[in-house]
Amino acid sequence: MKRIFSKQNRALLSELVRTDFKLRYQGSILGYAWSLLRPLFMFAIIYIVFVEIFPLGKGIPHYPVYLLLGIVMWNFFSEMTTLSTTSIVDRRDLIRKVRIPTWIVVVSTSLAALINVSLNMVVVLIFMVLNHVELSPLVIVLPVILLEEYLCALGVSLFLATTFVKFRDIRYVWEVVLQGAFYITPIIYPLTRITNLTVQKLLLLNPVAQAIQDARYVAITNQATTVYKVFDGGWYSFIPLIIVVVVLMIGVTYFRRESKYFAENI
Repeated sequence: MKRIFSKQNRALLSELVRTDFKLRYQGSILGYAWSLLRPLFMFAIIYIVFVEIFPLGKGIPHYPVYLLLGIVMWNFFSEMTTLSTTSIVDRRDLIRKVRIPTWIVVVSTSLAALINVSLNMVVVLIFMVLNHVELSPLVIVLPVILLEEYLCALGVSLFLATTFVKFRDIRYVWEVVLQGAFYITPIIYPLTRITNLTVQKLLLLNPVAQAIQDARYVAITNQATTVYKVFDGGWYSFIPLIIVVVVLMIGVTYFRRESKYFAENI
């Protein structure tokens, strides 16, 4: 454990995070501002279509902020897993020339996404103030919810990055999966629109959906449907957390097993 978090590894990780963040917006006129503008543009389009034209959020308090928070959290998962997929191959020259722990490459990409979502959360907070959202004491749990989502995304990222070394098609497969998952996950529509309780339960077994709904509950409105509510506080409400642990363990195990062959396969 000490070796993993050694001073040298921390310095390398910090440098890779800064490099990833700079390269992502290099050459663009607005630069880092895109990390804030992208979710805002997406929010504006979805808001016009699904709030003004098709009022899906009717009856949900502070629905614009409710919607924005869902988009920000979904973009975090999507961005982190998508960028991490190619992270090992993108750093092939570094891995071949320098003896470094390969996990640092994936983690650095994930931390760059974490910086993005932190900045986006500031925007969410501004919207909350403008919409007169009354802060609940439960909002202090929000960082824990983000940590849960991060660990889930990290497990997926390690698996995808490892698989991409051998099978480049996994990037396109994952893009299709994310497109479908976006509409299955209750981001645009409130779960109250789904009257079938069984369907609600199935949707909330998805750790990302559970994290989004929990975040809405603690930060915006206690009317948000959570996994704890639909399962009446039973042990089933812990299934998403169990899934996060399993996904992380699978990702770490698979990555550790295959990482010794990265240099010759990339």
